[in-house]
Amino acid sequence: MDTFEIIAEESDVDKRIDLFLAKNLESFSRSYIQDLIKKGKVTINNKIIKANYRLKEGECVVLDIPKPEPLEIVPENIPIDILYEDEDVILVNKPKGMVVHPAAGHYKGTLVNALLYHCKSNLSGINGVLRPGIVHRIDMDTTGVIIICKNDIAHQHIAKQLANHSITRKYVAIVTGNIKEDEGVIDAAIARSKSDRKKMAVDKDGKRAVTHYKVLERLNGYTYIECVLETGRTHQIRVHMAYIHHPLLGDEVYAGKSGMKLQGQCLHAMVLGFIHPKTKEYMEFEAPIPEYFNEILNKFRKV
Repeated sequence: MDTFEIIAEESDVDKRIDLFLAKNLESFSRSYIQDLIKKGKVTINNKIIKANYRLKEGECVVLDIPKPEPLEIVPENIPIDILYEDEDVILVNKPKGMVVHPAAGHYKGTLVNALLYHCKSNLSGINGVLRPGIVHRIDMDTTGVIIICKNDIAHQHIAKQLANHSITRKYVAIVTGNIKEDEGVIDAAIARSKSDRKKMAVDKDGKRAVTHYKVLERLNGYTYIECVLETGRTHQIRVHMAYIHHPLLGDEVYAGKSGMKLQGQCLHAMVLGFIHPKTKEYMEFEAPIPEYFNEILNKFRKV
C-alpha cells in the first residue's frame, strides 16, 4: 500500500477534502478518491473522515492507496477481420466501438481479448499483460487497419519504424465545413489539455505533431478528406482538424453534438504500410471503407 501525506495550507482552509486531494494528486480521478474516502483510506489525526469534510490549516491528510489487484485478461471468442497474418505479425480491420486493449471500464470485449483467443500465447510481451502484441492503437470509435506483433523481435522492429515515422498511415475522414484548399499541412504540437485532462489540445509546449491532408470530395457543407500521419500523437487527426475549424463529423469530444445519429467520429484508418521485421520487404494493407461511412457519403452526395 502506498501512503501520501499532504499538509493543508492557509489557502486550503474550508476546502472539501475530496477536492483538495484531487487537486494535489492529479494522477487520481476525483471519483477514485471519493471511493477511497468511502472505504476509510483517508484519515486526519488517525480519524476516518467523509468526502464533505472541510479542511483546517496545518492538518495532515493521510491517503492510503491500495496496491492494484492483478488482472487476468480472459481470451474471448470474438470474430476479428484479419487482413493478413504470419508468424510475426497480424493485421486486423478493427470495427467501430471496439477498444484496442483493456483499460478502466473496458476489461472485456477488447481487441486484445479477441487476439488472446485467436493467437493463444503468440503475442509480444513488451507492453505488459494488459497490452500483449499492441505496438500502436486507434480510438474506440475509429475503424480500420491496426498491426499487432506476435513476438518481441517483431515488436521492436515495428516500434522503431513508428518512432522514426517510416510507417505509412493513411486515414479518410468526413469533416464539417468546406475546406477551401485542396491540400495542406498542419504542423502543431499536441499535449494533454490543461482545462480537461481527458482531452488533447494544440499546445506549443507539447510534442510535435504533423498531419498532411488532401480534399477528396466536397459535400455541401462537409468535406471528405485523406490524412497522412507524419507523427502519431493521441487523437492527432481529431485535434488538428478541430484546430483549423473543420472538426470530424460525429466527434462529440472536439466538435460537440452533430445532430446526427452517429457513434463517434467519422474516421477510418484505411492504409498501413511497413517493412516486414523478418523479410525486410515493404508491405502495405488496406481496410475497406466501412458500410456506415459509405452510407453517410452517399447521403451527402444526394443533398
